[in-house]
Amino acid sequence: MIALASVCLVTLTGIEAALAAPVVTERVIEVEHVKIETTKTFEQVEAALDGALPPIDPAIAAALTNGDSGLAKKLEHGAELFIFLKRDHGAFLRSAGRSRKALQYEIGNPLTATMMTQHELPAALYAPLRVVLYENAAGGATFEYDKPSTLFGQFGDERVAAVSRDLDAELERALRRAAE
Repeated sequence: MIALASVCLVTLTGIEAALAAPVVTERVIEVEHVKIETTKTFEQVEAALDGALPPIDPAIAAALTNGDSGLAKKLEHGAELFIFLKRDHGAFLRSAGRSRKALQYEIGNPLTATMMTQHELPAALYAPLRVVLYENAAGGATFEYDKPSTLFGQFGDERVAAVSRDLDAELERALRRAAE
C-alpha cells in the first residue's frame, strides 16, 4: 500500500510539472518607425522638449493606485504627456571610447495607459513610450520612435487602438514642436 502511494505521488508530481511548463509563442508584428530631423542643435531640442513636457508627478501614480482617477486627472494640470524617465545613452558610449549626444526618453501618461491596459494588460509593455533624441551627423538633432498605433494595434482591440491613435498625434505634436 505504501509503495502504491509513492507511485501515485510521483505520477501526480509529473502531471503538475507538465501542466506548469511554460508555453512560448512568437509572432511577427509590423511597426511603423518615425524619424523627425531638424537643423536645431541637440541642446535646443532637448531644452524645448524638457520645457514642453513636465516630469511625471508621483502623486498621479499614487492617486491611480488608490483608485482615484478624478484626482489623477486634476494632477495632470492639462498635460497630455509626461516624461517618466530620461537616460543619457550617449554617456554609455564612453566605454567604447567615444561619447555622443543621445538621450532616451520614456514618455506617456498613466491615465492614457490605464485606458488601454484595462482592456489589454500586455499593452503595458509599450507604456510609457520610448523616444530617442540624438545629435545627427549634420550637427542637428533627430528624434526616432515607433508609432504607438502600430505597437498597440497588435492586440486587435478597437478600444486600445482608438487610444493609441490619439497617442500618435499627441507624441508627434510634442516632438515636432520641440524640433521647430
